[in-house]
Amino acid sequence: MPFSSPGPRAVRQTAGAFGAVALIALCAAPAVAADGPATGLALGTIAPFDKVKPGSELPLSPTFTNTGTAALDKVWLSYSVTRGLGQSAVPSNCLSYTVGSAAEEPGHTQLVCEFDQPVQTGVVYAPERPLTLKALDRALYEHVQVTVDSSAPVPDDGAAAPVHGTAAALKLVERPDEKTPPAGAASSADVAVNAVNTADLQVGGAQLKGKAGDTVTLRVRFANAGPAWVRPQPGQRAAHVLVTLPEGTSAVRTDTLCTNTGAESYACGTGAPWVNEHESRTYTFKVKLDKAVPGARGYVELGSEARPFDHVKKNDTARITLAVSGGTDTTGGGSTGDGGSKGGDSTGGTGSTTSTGGTGTGTDGGTTTTNGTTGTTSGTGTTGDLTTGGSDSTGGNLAATGAGPALPLAGAAAVAVVVGAGVVVAARRRGGRED
Repeated sequence: MPFSSPGPRAVRQTAGAFGAVALIALCAAPAVAADGPATGLALGTIAPFDKVKPGSELPLSPTFTNTGTAALDKVWLSYSVTRGLGQSAVPSNCLSYTVGSAAEEPGHTQLVCEFDQPVQTGVVYAPERPLTLKALDRALYEHVQVTVDSSAPVPDDGAAAPVHGTAAALKLVERPDEKTPPAGAASSADVAVNAVNTADLQVGGAQLKGKAGDTVTLRVRFANAGPAWVRPQPGQRAAHVLVTLPEGTSAVRTDTLCTNTGAESYACGTGAPWVNEHESRTYTFKVKLDKAVPGARGYVELGSEARPFDHVKKNDTARITLAVSGGTDTTGGGSTGDGGSKGGDSTGGTGSTTSTGGTGTGTDGGTTTTNGTTGTTSGTGTTGDLTTGGSDSTGGNLAATGAGPALPLAGAAAVAVVVGAGVVVAARRRGGRED
């Protein structure tokens, strides 16, 4: 069933899982006089999906009612689907398209189905068969926004070209056994889909090495080793990273995503509220080696956000070790991380970075890696080996090993929300840490 050709346009605002989204409607109904028939559509209740296993199918069969006083010639059902959910058989009277990520909103898929048949007042309708979604391997905290409308929403800015489905067309059927939606029911609803899955967020440290007075490059890492991506609740962020420099050093230049929280401690954002699977970021600092301080160590740590999905805790913390010529080597050899224990010998290393699936390098403004070639960076003050280790290894591959859109860069304002959480690190540095 072909979609109607464009006619007069109207603008409608809807709020849902992706925030307020302007939908420009095609074929808007002509204006009616003030005493003309009223129109309205209301969705029935849609239960959330909980404890969903990746790979399982999710049937969606929303019901709705025309609550107005006049019949409608046609209606549209649309589904906004977060990126942890997929669909296979799209009916031929439906369009699908993807919408790219914006500053505060991750990308999603939109499906719009047109039903070219009369919809009487007071009758409960539903598609004759469910729209089936599938929980992908990256599924964790997902949402589907379902909307019923009397005009056709079209793709907003940043959307790919719509594609017609190829499966058998859907039609609406009456559901006399279903209850009519209560008075005041909305035409749009958010449906939560919570998957049983994990995401391993991890950090990697570094070794600072040089002569007293030298300025060297420090690169530390954050990554999500997957398999799930992490989409937080609206207004929240999935993660941030706390960086504390060792005593005897001072930052000359900081990464653009990092904010000083007192002394030589920094709170670093991830560039977006969400974290895709197999995303990684390198935070780059210019650090002056002021003096050799026996026993001095810095730390890289995940912030205070709740992470019930992350079952690997030993790579939530890593060390920044210090070796200044003419003083005492406090590291015993150098390592990227302490496995969360802040004790034991390090693996040793030359201060090189190796990553697989990403560039493994950082610039002074930070680097996000997603899918690319193997790269190696070596030199004074760089990170240690991020992919291997002994008792003090990070416990996981910090390189980006899978495909996924790079996290968009944000300015200092993007990490302002994590400044307060970083104060605790400043207090630790001033008071010293027990190994």
